[in-house]
Amino acid sequence: MRPELLLPVRDLFGIDSPLRVPAFAERDEHVPDIDPAFRFDPDVTLALLAGFAHNRRVLVQGLHGTGKSSHIEQVAARLGWPCVRVNLDGHVSRLDLVGRDAIVLREGRQVTEFQEGIVPWALQRPVALVFDEYDAGRPDVMFVIQRLLERDGAFTLLDQNRVLRPHPCFRLFATANTLGLGNLNGLYHGTQLLNHAQVDRWNIVATLDYLAPRAEAEIVRARVPALDDAAGRELVERMVAVAGLTRRGFAAGDLGVLMSPRTVISWAENLAIFGDAALAFRLSFLNKCEPAERPVVAEYFQRCFDQELRESALSD
Repeated sequence: MRPELLLPVRDLFGIDSPLRVPAFAERDEHVPDIDPAFRFDPDVTLALLAGFAHNRRVLVQGLHGTGKSSHIEQVAARLGWPCVRVNLDGHVSRLDLVGRDAIVLREGRQVTEFQEGIVPWALQRPVALVFDEYDAGRPDVMFVIQRLLERDGAFTLLDQNRVLRPHPCFRLFATANTLGLGNLNGLYHGTQLLNHAQVDRWNIVATLDYLAPRAEAEIVRARVPALDDAAGRELVERMVAVAGLTRRGFAAGDLGVLMSPRTVISWAENLAIFGDAALAFRLSFLNKCEPAERPVVAEYFQRCFDQELRESALSD
């Protein structure tokens, strides 16, 4: 199975580029659904397209909620490219990736059979394999991945005495919050220091930042159509402005948390439920903050909404 189409980047992603990228005509069950509200970052999108078109290993780094994994999925969705995500939490082991012997029934008898893990399964198919939370993976897991990052990407199954050659349309991507620097600011507990030799094997490292306020507001309104009128647009602009202040406060060291676009969308969804911007804000974000930081966040809210939060909400 190979891509049958060659589609223009300008039409697919709205990016001013003459490039054309390979795409599949038929969609299978592993192709993500297209999200029409998604907004593409031009530089990151071009980096991902290089991964799909030229078999480059692409690592996308950025703060939480910037849409790193969604970016990869939505590029794959528009190319009709099967895509499988694996979250490298602390419970994912080497056996999960490589495979293990398992007892199965064959003609009414129990026999031991090797069950492939996700890596050999994906390696032999036209699949984009995405490792989420790449900087949270265990060391033994990371060394399994390291061989895939080589130019030929061949993978040895020691238990089977087999060497697997990657399918011509196998692709490898990853997302990370810290780019292997560890939990320096206390925001991402569980992340690990990555072996520099492994980071160096990624052909392309793209950085994804938060969207411009106008683009972020468009996404929020697309997610919550009830706010897509004159009053709703003004309200969403104020919400996005509050989020921007928390991000600047985090960068300046005034806050230990920040509002991601995901949080803004949750706030908008909760607003549609409760009908009260202040209450929805408290339930969506303020209650996640340390008590000592809540007055600072309340000041951000008051500055954008010209409304003070209840005193009790700041001391709960």
